[in-house]
Amino acid sequence: MKISEEEVRHVAKLSKLAFSDEETASFATTLSKIVNMVELLNEVDTTGVPITTTMADRKTVVRPDVAEEGTDRDLLFKNVPQSENYYIKVPAILEDGGDA
Repeated sequence: MKISEEEVRHVAKLSKLAFSDEETASFATTLSKIVNMVELLNEVDTTGVPITTTMADRKTVVRPDVAEEGTDRDLLFKNVPQSENYYIKVPAILEDGGDA
């Protein structure tokens, strides 16, 4: 599957990234190679191969899920310069939200 430069530009725009024409072409080529490699892996016959879920022998250690008392909301908002309906107001950092 070939990734087009137009697709790279579209994703870059959604991500608010800017690339030169050279970089866009390079990304399109590299991403196409990656997708082709994954497609090759999908063609490998894995019949009779046991499913592997992890390569590590360790088990994930997690804490027990215990409900705890939360922090008082009014106390948290005590030092907030501006808020409205328990939302913190911050200055805008983007001029235009774009089409994302």
